[in-house]
Amino acid sequence: MSSHVLIAGAGPVGLVSALTLATAGIAVTVFERNTTAPEDLRASTFHPPTLDMLARFGLTEELVSQGLVARYTQQRDRKEGLVAEFDMALLEGETKHPFRLQCEQWKLNKLLIDRIAKFPHAKIMLGAELQTVSQDDSHVEVTVKTPDGIETFSGDYLIGADGAWSAVRQSLGIEFEGFTYPERFLVVSTDFEFAEHFPKLSYVNYVSDPQEWCVLLRVPTLWRVLFPTRPEESDEEVMTDESIQARLQNLLPKGSPYPTVHRTLYKVHQRVAKEFRRGRVILAGDAAHINNPLGGMGMNGGVQDAFNLSDKLVEILVSGASPALLDRYERQRRAVAIEYINANTARNKKTIEERDPEARRKTQDELRAIAADPAAAKDYLRKTSMIDALERAESIT
Repeated sequence: MSSHVLIAGAGPVGLVSALTLATAGIAVTVFERNTTAPEDLRASTFHPPTLDMLARFGLTEELVSQGLVARYTQQRDRKEGLVAEFDMALLEGETKHPFRLQCEQWKLNKLLIDRIAKFPHAKIMLGAELQTVSQDDSHVEVTVKTPDGIETFSGDYLIGADGAWSAVRQSLGIEFEGFTYPERFLVVSTDFEFAEHFPKLSYVNYVSDPQEWCVLLRVPTLWRVLFPTRPEESDEEVMTDESIQARLQNLLPKGSPYPTVHRTLYKVHQRVAKEFRRGRVILAGDAAHINNPLGGMGMNGGVQDAFNLSDKLVEILVSGASPALLDRYERQRRAVAIEYINANTARNKKTIEERDPEARRKTQDELRAIAADPAAAKDYLRKTSMIDALERAESIT
């Protein structure tokens, strides 16, 4: 076994890449700067095409057993309630999994780590922080800070899947084009049962409001509520019990404080790397593109990057295909990041926070009309579930 791929980042993007490559007999070394496997509490939605892809390794069935099958998604209004409901069963024939799966991202990470551990030629190094990247025509070399000191590793290729603040991308000086929203997003998890108080609530709900919109998502044991924050609020103010209770009580007043299990506050960006590939180094996932979470496209887009990229590396390293195949990866996935992931999530945010009454009314009327027309609803679901995005990628040569 002579081929060796280095991977920075042990999130779902890096781990999917590692499993795909290891299954094909390619040696992989994954570097993760954290001392434990990442347990990101943000991503919790798996779209149908992602589930189709993960089924290759028998992962989808296991995830479904640990999550919630969401057949319906809803667009709601804080004051008016349900605006439009979309039935994902309309996607039957387009996908083997015509539903969203509500399941915490860390559960996928755990399954992937367990699978990778079965391959003697695959290694995951925790507490290993990538420092520098260099390359020539024959190999790529990285220096990594480990508990034992600075170590050097060499491989045929390096996948930068090390997140929004990617050390790989920064080491290469690749520009991360786009912008950062002035507000941050707050995610609060609670075991309070909202479905007992909001009629016909689905597992996936986008709730528009001109003052404070929110997203209500169900995972097996909790509701996760996403709120925007005001730019003038400090992080400390946002995270106080008083502030969090005020937001929850404003959503649904109750006679006692809400129990909260997790609280996460984070900055939100719309950015795409100017290059996804430089020589033997390729970016994927958040290292290559980041977006707001309205639509659940970030983690899904990253996993889809990983399958596209690692399948091409298998063709190159096992079947002898030209390395120029990686240029196609860049053309395909960068186009999807710009035209679909960033464009749709930015549009989703604009819609959910719209303040103009006439524009809000027009949008809601359009959503009702789409939901009432099976053909239009199917087109809508193909877009929101990322089926269209994958077909667009495949069309790029």
